Amino acid sequence: MSKRILLSWSSGKDSAWALHVLQQQSDVEVAGLFTTVNERFDRVAMHAVRSELLRAQAQRAGLELHVINIPYPCSNERYEQAMLKFLDQAKLLDIKAMAFGDLFLPDIREYREKNLAGTGFEAMFPLWDSDTTALATEMISAGLEAVLTCIDPRKLPAELAGRRYDASLLAELPAGIDPCGENGEFHTFVSAGPMFSQAIEVSVSPGEEHDGFVFADVKPTHASKTVS
Repeated sequence: MSKRILLSWSSGKDSAWALHVLQQQSDVEVAGLFTTVNERFDRVAMHAVRSELLRAQAQRAGLELHVINIPYPCSNERYEQAMLKFLDQAKLLDIKAMAFGDLFLPDIREYREKNLAGTGFEAMFPLWDSDTTALATEMISAGLEAVLTCIDPRKLPAELAGRRYDASLLAELPAGIDPCGENGEFHTFVSAGPMFSQAIEVSVSPGEEHDGFVFADVKPTHASKTVS
């Protein structure tokens, strides 16, 4: 019998690829996605992706979406309270584990494992310890399409906000920048890939700086607005 799990969903490439990897495993059933949404702006926390695009992704993945609303600004205490409330709800769904798309940062993994300790949920990391150069190439070669929604201008040129995540971008990344942005250099939104039944048509506006980061505004085109 397959183990029912929920996947932490950022709207970006790593969580999308984690879903693809999990979909190939016969011993697990991805029963849904969960995402923290900034309730003030109605966007995915940090990635700044519009909630309607988040719903479009879940619809194309054929999965239920669990939205965890958090305030802005949000203290770590408030975040953990929101997560514990969500975990209580997940227990009613016969969920056995929570999966995350983290790649190699041990402090992030330890934090997630600590928060799940004693809750009865297992923490799963299907992409853990991946070679991020090989992983980036694999994702792009498999048809994953994404754009950079958030740039840390202390690490990357601000004009990269809104760029497609493709081989050309990887070739332009400065030395020392992780090709998957695992150190917080950038965040992405995935519009197509093998984990989706069809692509999401979007337009991208130039980046604007807020709170020390540069964000590109990704909007659904008319064809995507009908997704509920």
